Order: sequence, then structure tokens, then C-alpha cells
Amino acid sequence: MIQSNINVILLGFGASIIASFGTTMGAAAIVFVRKISNRAQDMLLASAAGVMLAASVYSLLIPGTEQAEAMGYSHEAAVIVVVAGMLLGAVILALIHHYTPHENFLKGRDHWEKKRMSGISLFVIAITLHNFPEGMAVGVGFAEGNLSNGIPLATGIFLQNIPEGLAIAVSILTIGYSRLVAFTVAVLTGLVEPLGGLFGATLVSVAIPMLPWILGGAAGAMLFIISNEIIPATHRDGHENAATFSLMTGFGLMVILDGVLA
Repeated sequence: MIQSNINVILLGFGASIIASFGTTMGAAAIVFVRKISNRAQDMLLASAAGVMLAASVYSLLIPGTEQAEAMGYSHEAAVIVVVAGMLLGAVILALIHHYTPHENFLKGRDHWEKKRMSGISLFVIAITLHNFPEGMAVGVGFAEGNLSNGIPLATGIFLQNIPEGLAIAVSILTIGYSRLVAFTVAVLTGLVEPLGGLFGATLVSVAIPMLPWILGGAAGAMLFIISNEIIPATHRDGHENAATFSLMTGFGLMVILDGVLA
């Protein structure tokens, strides 16, 4: 049992490391891309949100319900447990988001600006808040060594990290930081995700009875990010239609990945 838990932890941690490389790939494009239009930036982030949205449903909420049923819950009770976990995850992230000084990577400094924290520090905090749940979701997705669920999820997060990494790097470059700083800070996104993956994989390995709650909680955290951060940011400049269809494209891509790789 101990050996099995260790294997699951290593699997989830390793997959989150691989998924994080998508951010590095996207950020590396800053060498070739000096500037992207607001419309293109909104579309990149929206497509990433679509992948996250589908991953929340197909790789977290549905498997969480199935896991609860396997534990003996009725179908109705299983749905209620997972939804409760989803709401709890969103509330926890919302509280962290509210009480932690941070800088939204598209909207600028919030009410904590008076604290005079450096802009780069605020970016790092924002990236941590934004990407830790993604890494955690990858780690949780491999619960009990479930490759058919974990691989599509890790692949989807990897793909959504590419446009996200580029968009973050370009945003940082646009507000006056150097190309090197923009690349470095964007890559920090990728460094945070394996920590989330390790946390998520360890959590489910030592708390199997809580797995439906954990899967739901990871989905809730990602849904909070999508609704609270990404969608409002991609709709701020009048590109709602382009962003909406980009989100749907990302969602569809994840649905295809789930069907092909599961």
C-alpha cells in the first residue's frame, strides 16, 4: 500500500512537471514575438480557459462522482458530495485570493498597491494563485494510478499552458519589464505547478476516502480562476465574440483529447 501511494505521488508529480513545460514553451516565444494585439491575447487566454473548463468537468467532476459511487454512495449523494467539494474549493481559493496581496496579470494592481510591494513580487504572487490549482488538478487526476483520467488532464493543462505562458510574458513586457524578466516571471508559472501536483497527489494518496471532495475541490478552484480572472480579462476590450469562440475551441480540444486518450 505504501509503495502504491509512493508510485501515485511520483506519477502525479512527474506529470505536473511535464505539463508545466507548456508554460516555458509559450514564454520562450517572447524571443520572436515583440507584441501581440489585445484581440490575439484575449483569444489565447480564452482558449486556455476553455481547456481548463473542460478539464474541470471531464477529468475532475465526473471522475469524482464515479469515485464516490464506487465508495458506496448513491448516484444522487455522489453528485451532491462532489458539488459540495467544488463549492468548497472555490470558496477557499476566493478567500486566499481576497486576503493575499497580488497583481492580476492583465488588470494591474489591486487595492494592495498601497502596501508598496514591488510589481514583480505581486506578479509572482498572482501567478502562484493562478497556477497552483492547475498543478494540483494534475496531481489529483492521477489518483489511484488512474492513467486514463490523468493523461488527458495533464495533456490538456500542458496545451493550455502554451498560450497562457505567451500571454503572460507579453503582458509583463508590455508594462515595461525587460524581455528577460518577462520570460523569467512567466516561467515561474511552470515552477509553481509541480508544487501543486505534488501537493494534490500526496493529498489523495493519504486521504482516499476524501477523494470525491478533493476532485471536486480542484475543479472548483479552477472554475473560480476561469470565471473570476480569465473571462473578465478577455472581455474587457470588446472582443467578447472572439474570446467566446476561442474558449469553445479550447473546450472542444479538451473533449477530443479526453475521448482519444482516455
